[in-house]
Amino acid sequence: MFSTINWFNPWLVAVGLNSFLISFAWISPKKLLTPMGYLHAWILGVLVWGILGWQGYVIVMFYFLVGSAVTRIGMTQKEAAGIAEKRSGMRGPENVWGSALIATICAVTTLFVNSLLQELFLLGYVASFSTKLSDTTASEVGKAYGKHTFLITTLKPVPKGTEGAVSLEGTVAGIVGSLAIAIIAWLVGTIDGLGILWCAIAAFLATTIESLIGATWQSNWSWLTNEMVNIINTLIGAIVAILLAWGWSNLIN
Repeated sequence: MFSTINWFNPWLVAVGLNSFLISFAWISPKKLLTPMGYLHAWILGVLVWGILGWQGYVIVMFYFLVGSAVTRIGMTQKEAAGIAEKRSGMRGPENVWGSALIATICAVTTLFVNSLLQELFLLGYVASFSTKLSDTTASEVGKAYGKHTFLITTLKPVPKGTEGAVSLEGTVAGIVGSLAIAIIAWLVGTIDGLGILWCAIAAFLATTIESLIGATWQSNWSWLTNEMVNIINTLIGAIVAILLAWGWSNLIN
């Protein structure tokens, strides 16, 4: 029985690799996730590697590591101002799926569609993480280093951390974040060169819409939590990137 097991099966690799990494993270003195957050991150990691292989895994790991690092920028000052992420930046399961639910749906969908649609949903997978990293980077850099923070609907000055607030520093950082993860995806062969452009445009549009939601609706609707807004944000990013790529393909053909 032992000899018939294919130890290079992607699902076995996914279980083994993620179990090792989560175990290492669990004993590390610097915790990035809560205990339940680690469990849900394990599930996410297994799904991504099992479906998309190491290429898809590199993208989600890049988002997780860079996003976690960015969250800790200026943590002391942000905590003193009361605008830091809860639990000193540690993420729970709600954060895991708020960031990665749309990407996971895109990944799973690639199993059931033809090759052309697979390319589009792979782009959606990348664009959702590109959008989320853009959002995280813009928010955290803006709160830490933004000199002038404005409400996106009125352009009137507001305190850092206000829902719907934007800053020049945060906006530039968000664009850099979206490009960084798209370039990583291009380097590992998940998207083509044009996909970088589609991801950057989609991320900028989606994060702008998210700021509008934060400035208008979020405080009025109790169900519109930060995690729900993140899901909406990444969904918009994925859809916009897919539509841009689909429209361009139809235009040139």
